[in-house]
Amino acid sequence: MNSLLEKLDRTIVFIVAYTLIFILFFSTLGYTLPFVLGILFAILLQKPVKFLTRKFKIKSWISSLIVTIIFFAIIITLLSLGITSLTSESIELGKNIQSYINKNSNKIMGFFNNLQTNYHHLDPSIASTIEKNLSSFTSKSLNLTMAFTKKALSLFLIFLAKIPYTIMVILFTLLSTYFFTKDLSAAKNKIFDLLPKSKSDRLYSIILESKKMLSNYIASYLFIIFITFLETLIGFLIFKVKYAVLLSVLCGIFDLLPVLGIGAIYIPLAIIYFLSKNYIGAVGILILYAIVSVIRQVIEPKIVSSSLGLHPVAVLAAIFIGLKANGIGGMFFCIFLVVFYNILKKVEVL
Repeated sequence: MNSLLEKLDRTIVFIVAYTLIFILFFSTLGYTLPFVLGILFAILLQKPVKFLTRKFKIKSWISSLIVTIIFFAIIITLLSLGITSLTSESIELGKNIQSYINKNSNKIMGFFNNLQTNYHHLDPSIASTIEKNLSSFTSKSLNLTMAFTKKALSLFLIFLAKIPYTIMVILFTLLSTYFFTKDLSAAKNKIFDLLPKSKSDRLYSIILESKKMLSNYIASYLFIIFITFLETLIGFLIFKVKYAVLLSVLCGIFDLLPVLGIGAIYIPLAIIYFLSKNYIGAVGILILYAIVSVIRQVIEPKIVSSSLGLHPVAVLAAIFIGLKANGIGGMFFCIFLVVFYNILKKVEVL
């Protein structure tokens, strides 16, 4: 009985401590982002640095500098190419949408006039209900379009305003990555030397398990996003959808969002195809949407649970409860709660 109470007390202390750390971490992330990224990149670059140091018999600070410069050169190049491609496609898409509306304004108005003429032949009560719903739908659509346009414009202006901050974050991240990469091994050894043997071994086990599970978690979600992107790209190329790359990238990003998800891309696209009288394309896109969604729902628990060494039901429960409680933030909170609990249980802390 005492052991059970002791275990329960430790679990409660863990949940409280984890919650406080989680809130503190994300509430201060705006100030600590370059250093958090620096530590993560430094951990990622440890093996290449050690390889260069051993292979070419050079000092660790030189190998750290070389690896950091190469790493950031690759990241900045890929981001530049991606942003350039997405920007050009986005501009072209915006121009084409405006051109399509201007050229087909008569057809769009004719469609609504025909609809209005046809439903007036129905029973008055049914016609009244349809008219109210249609009016409500049109009003909501216009409001949503206006809100989306304003939001997009405000986000663009915020982005322009934050360019100096972004440059500063990149610069500080680069510098912190170099210094962390250079000093990480020495700092880690000093910390372990200060602790008693039993505690240093336990701390090393916790760090090792945390590193393994967190890297597996990130890799598993990157893999899920890549699968969604690839499925969407192949499907859009088959149906000859314009801006397939841009829309596929957006689907990969939207795939992380709760409720909205990839439907924010697929459903409007299917509606556009339907209004263009490309019924086969519209049905094909809806079928593709269903296939991608089902595959995503099936593979997510399996990939995440296998990479973290957790039971699929535990992962499903964490995702569902987290999304229901507080969206994406709640999902991350619940999943990391399960992950860290599992880590501490493995090293016999809990």
